[in-house]
Amino acid sequence: MADQLRLGIASFGPREFQSLHDTCLREGHRPVVHVYCRSMRPNSASDDYAPAAVGSLVEHLPAGVDLLLPGSAAGLGRSLAGYDLDLLVVYGFSWRLPPEVLAVPRLGVINIHCSLLPAYRGPAPVLWAIRNGDAELGVTVHRMDEGFDTGPVLAQRGAIPLDDRVTPQSLWPHLGPVIQDLLAVALERVLADHPGEPQDGSRASHAGLMEPEFTVVDRTRTAREVHNQVRTFRFMGPGLGPTVRVRDQVLRVLRTRLDPAEGLRLECADGPVWITESVPVGGSEGPSGLEDPSGLEDPSDFEDPSVPA
Repeated sequence: MADQLRLGIASFGPREFQSLHDTCLREGHRPVVHVYCRSMRPNSASDDYAPAAVGSLVEHLPAGVDLLLPGSAAGLGRSLAGYDLDLLVVYGFSWRLPPEVLAVPRLGVINIHCSLLPAYRGPAPVLWAIRNGDAELGVTVHRMDEGFDTGPVLAQRGAIPLDDRVTPQSLWPHLGPVIQDLLAVALERVLADHPGEPQDGSRASHAGLMEPEFTVVDRTRTAREVHNQVRTFRFMGPGLGPTVRVRDQVLRVLRTRLDPAEGLRLECADGPVWITESVPVGGSEGPSGLEDPSGLEDPSDFEDPSVPA
């Protein structure tokens, strides 16, 4: 087998594609195609943000590299078959890849997952780490099989800090270098035909997408749980937050503190949390008469739409 691998990269943003692409080049391999899924589900219309995202990807696309925008898993498999790939590298690709896609690259598919597997298997590991108040995040590179993040582990590292005000932008300087280091190790092990270490399924936990009820603050939860709920939404994107009724007004909560601060005091199960940033919202639909802005769910065909990335 030649030392240089022909690679495909499936990911979700210019920064992530560039990081993976550069790592593969440094390790002596040749990425020939990038793959971006334009919808959260296969066989669905393009997401609203897809046109802008595709424009940015094209702007940053390396010379000589193709960009695939598959509409279905079957179409993705047929397209990839024409590239004579040795390996497909996946990070944050939204679809679950079926066996006919996994079988296309000669050496299979490896996936970068933001947890210490088998913990937080599923599409939202970072969100659950924040929701649970974890102080640190891990990264695993594993061989992809037909299960959700169940394949053998090629490389793994923890101790990536999750500070109280974590956002994708503040996390990336800590996360990006670890991903690059672990991908380099994984590529070396793939070349050496390393099978990877089997995961202990008895220690597995699931990280599905947030349930619809999570869009509303539940005051019967602890102050720290409510604080972490707000942190989770802030990581999802600017201006996002759960709703709560305070007196006669419905607010979207954007930032909270656990220690006394200027703002609204909200009583929770074990004490108060202080709402330091919020915006009023209209509407009276959703749980407890509050607006439900997201309709979040946990579809079984999602796979690692993650960190946002």
